[in-house]
Amino acid sequence: QVQLVESGGGLVQAGGSLRLSCAASGRTFSRRAMGWFRQAPGKEREFVAAIDWSGSNTNFADSVKGRFTISRDNAKNTVYLQMNSLKPEDTAVYYCAASDRYFGGTASKEYEYRYWGQGTQVTVSS
Repeated sequence: QVQLVESGGGLVQAGGSLRLSCAASGRTFSRRAMGWFRQAPGKEREFVAAIDWSGSNTNFADSVKGRFTISRDNAKNTVYLQMNSLKPEDTAVYYCAASDRYFGGTASKEYEYRYWGQGTQVTVSS
């Protein structure tokens, strides 16, 4: 069982930065790929970024490439999403997720993730 708790959301002006953190419980964090998804009002949840179990490989949605980075600290059971050059269209609830399989790659589909956090709100004002 893995429990995930996101933090770091808030209100920021366009062009600003935020760093989201996702703290995981349990002993299997280091074996699982991790992902970030987001859901804007009235829209479906969408993939944002993923990192494999080792931290060696990452994957990003086209809409955030070059602006967001994802990293992990397996010693701290934590995954991060650094968001720079934020735009109003980045406004959403951001969720972190832990993959279903061990030692997998950078999954971008929701069904590949088994555990989800409760989400943290990110609001970017224009």
